[in-house]
Amino acid sequence: MQTLSLAGANTVSDILIETGLLARAGQMMLETFSPSRVHIVTDSVVAPLYLGQLKGQFPLPVSHTVIPSGEAHKRLSTVEGIYHDMLAAGMTRKDLVIALGGGVVGDIAGFAAATFLRGVALCQIPTTLLAQVDSSVGGKTGVDLAEGKNLVGTFYQPRLVLIDPAILSTLPDSIFADGMAEVIKYGYIANRDILDMVSQPDYRQHIERIIYECVKVKRDVVAIDERDTGLRMILNFGHTIGHAAEKLGGYTDLTHGQAVAIGMVAAMRLGVLLGNEDLTAPLMSLLTHIGLPTELTYNREAVFQSLLSDKKKFGGTVNFILVRAPGRAEITPIEADRLHEYILKL
Repeated sequence: MQTLSLAGANTVSDILIETGLLARAGQMMLETFSPSRVHIVTDSVVAPLYLGQLKGQFPLPVSHTVIPSGEAHKRLSTVEGIYHDMLAAGMTRKDLVIALGGGVVGDIAGFAAATFLRGVALCQIPTTLLAQVDSSVGGKTGVDLAEGKNLVGTFYQPRLVLIDPAILSTLPDSIFADGMAEVIKYGYIANRDILDMVSQPDYRQHIERIIYECVKVKRDVVAIDERDTGLRMILNFGHTIGHAAEKLGGYTDLTHGQAVAIGMVAAMRLGVLLGNEDLTAPLMSLLTHIGLPTELTYNREAVFQSLLSDKKKFGGTVNFILVRAPGRAEITPIEADRLHEYILKL
C-alpha cells in the first residue's frame, strides 16, 4: 500500500492507494473513525456496482442517498435532498459521510458533509480516474450555479481518502480517458515523468504508479496553499477556458476531462501569443493518443464572456496557467481587455 498524508489547517488527510482496497474499506474507516452510523452518497451508475459491497462491511446502521449521475445534477437542490436523507437516518455530528463515486459525487457529498450540522466527518472513495488523481484530494467541495461551475462551495478536507485502482476496470474507455486529461495536466505543470509514462502504449499497466505521482503533486501543492490563493492556482492549467466550454455546452456536450483537454491546448496557444515556446503540437499528440479532443469549437466571444464569471477572475485580471516547459508552469495574470484580444485569436 502507498500512503500519503496531507496536513490541512484543521485536519490531516490520510490518502491510501492500493489495488483491491475497496474490499477492506469498511475496516479502514472503522480504524480511523468512531461513528455510530454511516451515510453513503453515491450515484445511479456507481450504486449497482459497489454500494451493496460497501454497506455490507459495516456492523452498524448504514443509510444512503443515490443521486442522478452527471454534472447537470451538481446543484444545491441535490444537496438539500442529501440533508433530508441524513436527517431521516438520524445522523449526528459524530457520524460519518462517505462519498462513493466520481468527481461530481465527491464534490456534492463533501459539500453536504461540510455544511450538515456545521460539519460531519468525511471519507472519499473515488471511483473514476479523474476523482482518484484530482478531485478527491485537497478538500474542494461545491456545486454549480447557472452562472458558472463550482461557484458555491467550501474547503473541507476528508479525514480519509481510499483509492483503489482496481475499480477503474469497470470504467468505459471514454470515462477513463476523461481522467487522463487531469493526469496530463499534472505532467505539464509539475512532473514530466508522468508524460513519459503516459506516452507509452502500455501506460494503463502502470496506472497505480501514475495515480500516486499525480496525487503526490497535488498533496505537495495543497500543503503549501490549502485555500487556493497562490500556488494552488497552478492546478487550474486548462480549466479557465475548459470551464467556459463546459458552461457553453450546458455541462452535457463535454465531459470535464474533454473540456480540460481543449482548455490546455487553448492555454498553450495563448502562451504562444504571449511569447512562450510553442508546445502545442506535442500536447495535441498526447491527447490524441489518449482519445481526447483538442479543438475549441465554441464562438470565441462567447468563450470570453463565459470565463468572466470564473473564480479565477480577480478584479480586472484573470489568472491563467501557462506552461513554460513540460513539468514547469506559472501563474500569469492577464488584464481582461488584453485577454479578450487573445481569446478572439485562438
